[in-house]
Amino acid sequence: MDFLNVQSTRKSHLKCHKKRLTQDQVRLLEISFSSNNKLDSDRKSQLAQELGLPPRQVAIWYQNKRARWKTQSLEVDYKTLQQRLDTALEDNEKLKLEVERLRKELNKTQEMLLGFNTPTNYSSISSSCDEVGSTSCLQLHDQSKHNHLDKEFFACLIGDEGHFGTPNGHNFFTSSMS
Repeated sequence: MDFLNVQSTRKSHLKCHKKRLTQDQVRLLEISFSSNNKLDSDRKSQLAQELGLPPRQVAIWYQNKRARWKTQSLEVDYKTLQQRLDTALEDNEKLKLEVERLRKELNKTQEMLLGFNTPTNYSSISSSCDEVGSTSCLQLHDQSKHNHLDKEFFACLIGDEGHFGTPNGHNFFTSSMS
């Protein structure tokens, strides 16, 4: 029992006499740590002598500092990765919206192209065409239909929802296709 009491008293005595590091000691240890975060035995002895500390206290300070440094660097890495993830998720959402917009444009363009491939509606051709001019009359109707589809197709391509022209009212196709 006496041995345990002596040992316990000794530990409390050591704790009481353990010195806190001064600001100058901490500053010197920080400078040393920044140049090399590993401590070899020669450097430990040199620092202990310069600081007036036991080598074991220098070694423990280095060990604790490495643990804090590692935790801080992990936190910084985590924040960086989190920011990259957030940016990637935002970009992904923007790309999804762009894909949806392009799909709609593609569908509209495909519908217009299908309009080019449908047979001509002969019932809408004017009855004024006689048998001699029927071929030319069909060609005029066909050309008129294609001009209209061309306008819609180009409108789709430029993304103006089928409305051609500039804000001042100029129609791009009136002079060349009418």
